[in-house]
Amino acid sequence: MLRILLTCSGGMSSAMVVNALIKEGKNRGLEIESKAVGTADVAKELDSSKWDGILVAPQVRHMLDGLRPTAESHGVPIVAIKPQAYSPLGAKFLMEHLKEMNLID
Repeated sequence: MLRILLTCSGGMSSAMVVNALIKEGKNRGLEIESKAVGTADVAKELDSSKWDGILVAPQVRHMLDGLRPTAESHGVPIVAIKPQAYSPLGAKFLMEHLKEMNLID
Protein backbone atom coordinates (compact mmCIF):
# COMPACT_ATOMS: atom_id res chain seq x y z
CA MET A 1 0.00 0.00 0.00
CA LEU A 2 1.20 3.46 -0.93
CA ARG A 3 0.49 6.17 1.67
CA ILE A 4 0.33 9.73 0.35
CA LEU A 5 -0.18 12.81 2.51
CA LEU A 6 -1.69 15.87 0.85
CA THR A 7 -1.29 19.24 2.49
CA CYS A 8 -3.17 22.45 1.81
CA SER A 9 -4.05 25.50 3.86
CA GLY A 10 -6.58 23.75 6.07
CA GLY A 11 -6.87 20.19 4.85
CA MET A 12 -10.44 20.63 3.64
CA SER A 13 -10.10 21.57 -0.02
CA SER A 14 -7.96 18.52 -0.73
CA ALA A 15 -10.70 15.98 0.07
CA MET A 16 -11.84 15.71 -3.54
CA VAL A 17 -8.22 15.44 -4.71
CA VAL A 18 -7.61 12.64 -2.20
CA ASN A 19 -10.62 10.75 -3.56
CA ALA A 20 -9.46 11.26 -7.16
CA LEU A 21 -5.96 10.01 -6.27
CA ILE A 22 -7.33 6.86 -4.62
CA LYS A 23 -9.66 6.20 -7.57
CA GLU A 24 -6.90 6.70 -10.15
CA GLY A 25 -4.65 4.39 -8.16
CA LYS A 26 -7.35 1.71 -8.21
CA ASN A 27 -7.71 2.14 -11.98
CA ARG A 28 -3.97 1.47 -12.27
CA GLY A 29 -3.97 -1.50 -9.92
CA LEU A 30 -2.42 0.45 -7.03
CA GLU A 31 -3.66 0.48 -3.48
CA ILE A 32 -3.33 4.05 -2.23
CA GLU A 33 -4.20 5.43 1.17
CA SER A 34 -4.29 9.19 1.34
CA LYS A 35 -5.18 11.91 3.80
CA ALA A 36 -5.41 15.69 3.59
CA VAL A 37 -4.09 17.90 6.40
CA GLY A 38 -3.26 21.54 6.84
CA THR A 39 0.38 22.58 6.58
CA ALA A 40 0.50 23.18 10.33
CA ASP A 41 -0.21 19.47 10.90
CA VAL A 42 2.40 17.94 8.56
CA ALA A 43 5.10 17.48 11.23
CA LYS A 44 2.64 15.93 13.69
CA GLU A 45 1.34 13.59 10.98
CA LEU A 46 4.87 12.50 10.03
CA ASP A 47 5.70 11.89 13.69
CA SER A 48 2.62 9.72 14.26
CA SER A 49 2.29 7.78 10.98
CA LYS A 50 4.41 6.37 8.17
CA TRP A 51 3.89 8.22 4.86
CA ASP A 52 5.54 7.42 1.54
CA GLY A 53 5.22 10.87 -0.01
CA ILE A 54 3.80 14.35 0.48
CA LEU A 55 1.96 16.39 -2.15
CA VAL A 56 1.73 20.14 -1.48
CA ALA A 57 -1.36 21.93 -2.82
CA PRO A 58 -0.84 24.84 -5.23
CA GLN A 59 -2.26 27.43 -2.82
CA VAL A 60 0.49 26.64 -0.29
CA ARG A 61 3.39 25.83 -2.66
CA HIS A 62 5.16 28.91 -1.28
CA MET A 63 5.56 26.86 1.93
CA LEU A 64 7.36 23.97 0.19
CA ASP A 65 10.84 25.12 1.23
CA GLY A 66 9.68 25.37 4.84
CA LEU A 67 8.11 21.89 4.79
CA ARG A 68 11.01 20.20 2.98
CA PRO A 69 13.36 19.87 6.01
CA THR A 70 10.63 18.17 8.05
CA ALA A 71 9.85 15.77 5.20
CA GLU A 72 13.53 15.03 4.60
CA SER A 73 14.17 14.38 8.29
CA HIS A 74 11.53 11.63 8.05
CA GLY A 75 12.90 10.32 4.74
CA VAL A 76 9.72 11.28 2.88
CA PRO A 77 9.83 12.87 -0.59
CA ILE A 78 7.79 16.04 -1.08
CA VAL A 79 6.66 17.88 -4.23
CA ALA A 80 4.32 20.74 -5.07
CA ILE A 81 1.22 19.78 -7.04
CA LYS A 82 0.87 21.45 -10.42
CA PRO A 83 -2.31 23.56 -10.57
CA GLN A 84 -3.85 21.38 -13.31
CA ALA A 85 -3.48 18.34 -11.03
CA TYR A 86 -5.36 19.94 -8.15
CA SER A 87 -8.86 18.94 -9.20
CA PRO A 88 -10.97 15.79 -9.38
CA LEU A 89 -9.99 15.56 -13.06
CA GLY A 90 -6.28 15.98 -12.39
CA ALA A 91 -5.54 12.52 -10.99
CA LYS A 92 -3.42 11.48 -13.99
CA PHE A 93 -1.16 14.47 -13.23
CA LEU A 94 -0.99 13.39 -9.58
CA MET A 95 0.33 10.04 -10.77
CA GLU A 96 3.10 11.92 -12.58
CA HIS A 97 4.05 13.51 -9.25
CA LEU A 98 4.24 10.05 -7.67
CA LYS A 99 6.56 8.98 -10.50
CA GLU A 100 8.65 12.11 -9.91
CA MET A 101 9.09 10.99 -6.29
CA ASN A 102 10.04 7.46 -7.51
CA LEU A 103 7.05 5.98 -5.70
CA ILE A 104 5.56 4.31 -8.79
CA ASP A 105 6.83 3.24 -12.21
